[in-house]
Amino acid sequence: MAPRRGSALLFAVPVLALSLFLVGCPKRPATTAASAPPPTGSPSPSAAAPSTAPSPSMTPSPVAPSTSPTNPPAPSEFRATDNLKDVFYDFDKYDIRANDAKILDTNATWLKSNHNLVLIEGHCDERGTNEYNLALGERRAKATMNYLVSQGVQASRITIISYGKERPTCTEHTESCWAQNRRAHFLVKAR
Repeated sequence: MAPRRGSALLFAVPVLALSLFLVGCPKRPATTAASAPPPTGSPSPSAAAPSTAPSPSMTPSPVAPSTSPTNPPAPSEFRATDNLKDVFYDFDKYDIRANDAKILDTNATWLKSNHNLVLIEGHCDERGTNEYNLALGERRAKATMNYLVSQGVQASRITIISYGKERPTCTEHTESCWAQNRRAHFLVKAR
């Protein structure tokens, strides 16, 4: 019996090792490509289905999901206004903080009395990959939009876009600077 047990063990060890090698443990989570329309309009009806993996040579561009009409205005058509204040987020979060809820309440009041279209930009600090920050910026813009809608602002007036870490307001490599970049920024366009 000893020779059989040894040969079975010699067979089992390489099979087990090969199984572990093939299954493996990923070092980082898998990512999928976003299938959002480009910021300047919607894709053509004849466009092919999006790929599920980004190309290594692809440079991420802003994510611009729109909740407004099918052809929202281009981001370049929106302008800043002193009447709408930015809201800020904690590191790696997109929850509305209590102090920022008060700012959003004020923004909602202004938006309900002024019937402009609004663009909410989601921004992140420099930490993290481009893809991760684009997704996080989108979640921040959506959370901001959802809060405004809950306060009575019509969703059809709101367009969101994520710039991830591509448009920082502060470029120092400190926490106080990074905190300024983790924001939702507002722009408006007259109807």
